[in-house]
Amino acid sequence: MKALIALEDGTIFEGISFTGPGETTGEIVFNTGMSGYQEVLTDPSYKGQIVTMTYPLIGNYGVNQEDMESENIHPTAFLIKEYQEMPSNFRSTGTLGDFLKQHNILGVEGIDTRALTRHIRLAGALKGIVSTEDLDAESLIDKAKKSPGLVGRDLVREVSCSTPYGWTPAGPKDGENFTTASPGKYKIVTMDFGLKYNQLRLLADRGCSVQVVPSSTAADAILAMNPDGIFLSNGPGDPAGIEGVVETVQALLGKKPIFGICLGHQILGLAYGGSTYKLKFGHRGSNQPVKDLATGRIEITSQNHGFCVDLDSLDKNEVELTHVNLNDGSLEGMRHKKYPAFSVQHHPENAPGPHDSEYLFDRFINMLKA
Repeated sequence: MKALIALEDGTIFEGISFTGPGETTGEIVFNTGMSGYQEVLTDPSYKGQIVTMTYPLIGNYGVNQEDMESENIHPTAFLIKEYQEMPSNFRSTGTLGDFLKQHNILGVEGIDTRALTRHIRLAGALKGIVSTEDLDAESLIDKAKKSPGLVGRDLVREVSCSTPYGWTPAGPKDGENFTTASPGKYKIVTMDFGLKYNQLRLLADRGCSVQVVPSSTAADAILAMNPDGIFLSNGPGDPAGIEGVVETVQALLGKKPIFGICLGHQILGLAYGGSTYKLKFGHRGSNQPVKDLATGRIEITSQNHGFCVDLDSLDKNEVELTHVNLNDGSLEGMRHKKYPAFSVQHHPENAPGPHDSEYLFDRFINMLKA
C-alpha cells in the first residue's frame, strides 16, 4: 500500500505501508540506534513524533513483552528502510508489524531513510505527515504546515499516569504504596513525566521502594509521603509548556535529595532559574558521547531529547556543570551546589543502549545515605 511522507517545507518521500491504511502527523525525527526499536517505540518521550530509524534493517529480532518500556507505543508513525517480517530470535514472541497494528500505528518501509535523515540534519526538525489515504502532495504539505508542533505544547499530561502506583517485581501495580509494593530500604517518589520502566527497575535493584505519582501531584502531597528521595523522570516535548511542574520542583528543592533524567533534568534547570531551547534536530540514539568533567571519562550514552537547558542561563555560583555532550558541547549534566540535587540529559537507565552511565543511580543512593 503506497504511502507518502510530506514535510512542512515541501519535501516529499515515498514508501509502502506494512501495517495497513492510515494518516497521522507529528514532528519527524531520526534515531541512530542499530537495535532497540521496541524500546524506542514504547518510550513516552517520543509522544507526538514520527520516528525514522537510520539503521536499514528493522524487525529482524521481533518483539517481546520483556522489552516494553511502557504499556503503549508513543510515536505516531514509524519509518524504516527495510522491514523484516520473519524475525529470528529466541526471545521473540511476535512481529514488529503485528505489534504496530495492535496499537494502530503506521509503519512505512521502502523510504530512503538516509536522505530523510540528512535533510533533517540540514533543515532542522520539521513537522510532517504520513498518509496512505491522501496521496496528493500539495494537500499533505498543507496539512503538515497546519499540524501542531512541539514548542509550548504540554505532552506530559498525555503520557503521565492518572493515579499513583507502586513498582513491584512483576511490574506496575495500581493502588500499591511504599508498604505493600516491593519492600526496600529507601522510599523514592517518582514524578511520572513519561517514564521508562527500566528507571524503576534500577531503583528497585538498589534497594528502593518506588511510588510513582502523576506529574500534577503537588509538592505538599509528595512530602507528606515522607520519601527518602525524589526522582524526576524523562518525558516528551517542551519543558516550558508543562503547567505547574516547575513550581512544584522549586518547592521540593532542599527538602529531599532529587535526581532528574532528561525532561526531569530540563525541569530542574527551569527550577534553578535557567531557560531551555529547542535543538536543531535533537539527540536520539544509543551512541552519543558524553564527558564526565569530574573524572574526564568518556561515556557512550543513550539519548532522546529535542530540547536542552541553556548553560549560559544558569547561575554558576549555584549550579555546577558536570557533563557535556562531545558532539555539540551542549549541557548534559549538572548539580546544585547548595541543595542535594543533580541531573543528566542522557538516559543512564539505557534500554536501549550502553550501561556506561548506570553509576548515576548509585550516586543517587549514596546521596540518600548522606
